[in-house]
Parts: sequence; C-alpha cells; structure tokens
Amino acid sequence: MKYNLKNDVLFKTFFSRKGNEEFLIDFLEALLNIKIETIKIEQEVYLGRFSPEEKTGSLDIQAILNDGAVVDIEMQVDDRHNIVARSLFYATKQVTRLTPKGAEYANIKKIIMVNILNYDLFPVENYITKTAIVMDKHRDYVVSDGIEWYFIELPKFRKSHPDMDQKINQWLAIIDDVDEELIEMAEKKNQLLKKAKVEFVELSGDEETRRLEELKDKWVRDYNSGVSYAKKEGMEEGLQKGLEQGVKEGKKNNSFEIAKEMLENGETIEKIIKYTKLTREEIEQLKDKN
Repeated sequence: MKYNLKNDVLFKTFFSRKGNEEFLIDFLEALLNIKIETIKIEQEVYLGRFSPEEKTGSLDIQAILNDGAVVDIEMQVDDRHNIVARSLFYATKQVTRLTPKGAEYANIKKIIMVNILNYDLFPVENYITKTAIVMDKHRDYVVSDGIEWYFIELPKFRKSHPDMDQKINQWLAIIDDVDEELIEMAEKKNQLLKKAKVEFVELSGDEETRRLEELKDKWVRDYNSGVSYAKKEGMEEGLQKGLEQGVKEGKKNNSFEIAKEMLENGETIEKIIKYTKLTREEIEQLKDKN
C-alpha cells in the first residue's frame, strides 16, 4: 500500500514528530503568510488517547506559535458532512480550554483552524478559503479575528494549474501526492521538501507508525460493525445498543493491542495505564501472557 500525508495517522505523526518542527513551520508560514520563530507541538501519538469521533474520523495537530496563537490542523479524507460545524465546535472549545478563569477578554488567545480536505466543500473556485466573523451586509469588515478558519480543498487544487513559485502550493503538491510533475517542481523549488520526503519515507516504514494505522483501521471496523448491527435491528434502541457495543469492544481491543506494544517497548505500567485506561491487573495479566 502506498502511504502519503493524506493518511491522517501519518499526517499527525509526521508533523508532530520531534525534530520535524521545521516542516510544520514552513507549511504554516506559507499558508498564514507570517513569520514563525518557534512552535510547540504535542509530541506523543497514541491511538488510545483519542476520542471515538477522532478514531473514526480524523486526527488533528495542535500547535502553539511564538506569539501565543493556537493552530489546530486537521486532515479529513472522507466527507462526513460535518466539517464546518465540527471546526466551529472545536474552535470555541479551544477558546474555553485555553482561557483561564477570570482572564481579561483582551488576553484570549487567537485560534486558527486549518482544515485540509480531500473533497470539495464550497461552491467556489478557490481551493484555499479563509473565513472570519464578518458583518452581514459589510463582509469586508471583520467583527472579530480571534478565530480564523482555513479550508483547503485538494481536488480543486489539482484542477487549478497552481503557481508552483508559491510555497503553499509546493506543500499542497506534496501533501496531495497525485501529480508527479507538480511534486517534482515542488522539490526543485523548495529543498526542505526533499528532506521532508526522506523523513516521511522513513516514518511510513516505521513499525510503530504502521501499527497505529492498523489499530485505527481495526477500531473503525469494530465501530462500523456496531453501527451495522444496530441498523439491522431497525429500531432506535437497537441502534444505540449496537453502536455502544461496537464502540466498547473496539476501544477495549485496541487498548490491549496498544498495551502489548508498549510493554514490548519497555514502557512502565503507570504510563500504559495513563494511555490505555486499562487496570493494573489487566496489564499484569497481559504481561504474564507475553
């Protein structure tokens, strides 16, 4: 199977990997048209940490820029018809989470939501859409720039004959990984992309990364099995019961898989409990079996 950055597990793992900060900085500088001196990224990627929606949907990257702005980046391959509402919910949730009680409104951190989509969303030609809160009849007037949204539609990018002198287009060609001519041009114009490609090839061949992708696929199958069972029942009660059972079984099975892998890597029981939510007794039993 050919892997690329449209795979959300690999996307998050690549850009959040320690030592790969320069790649995310280069991408965000090109997209946001700003200079970024430093960036802080969540490093650890364990599937057990993610919510059911993330496991069946997509995984996001959260980064804090040197000016304090928070950037949330999400790769979404399939159209689940909820990206706008989802992004709005996550943005407001971030504002609440990052604002200390009693803080001055003027000190609320800026939130930037970046959504990279492998499907068309808006009925416009632009493949990069930036939105903010504006007035109804005076759309040039920004009411608030405390939250900004970027929607990048890759299918439109492919059809646009992009200007490859623009760095953001160079990155999109690499992320999209469809047009070999655009990829070649991007690597010629941006030497950092050659380095990024080497790092990605190494990452996609990493056993732990492949295991994370396999675990997510398995979790999705278990989850969907619960949904299928519920639909077969043909009743709302059956839907809820089947869904809950599928989620429960998928989550438990993946927790054991992750725990087993962490044991093999010599992780402490305390850390395994933290990331899998299994009990000490369950982990000890798993350890004895190995």
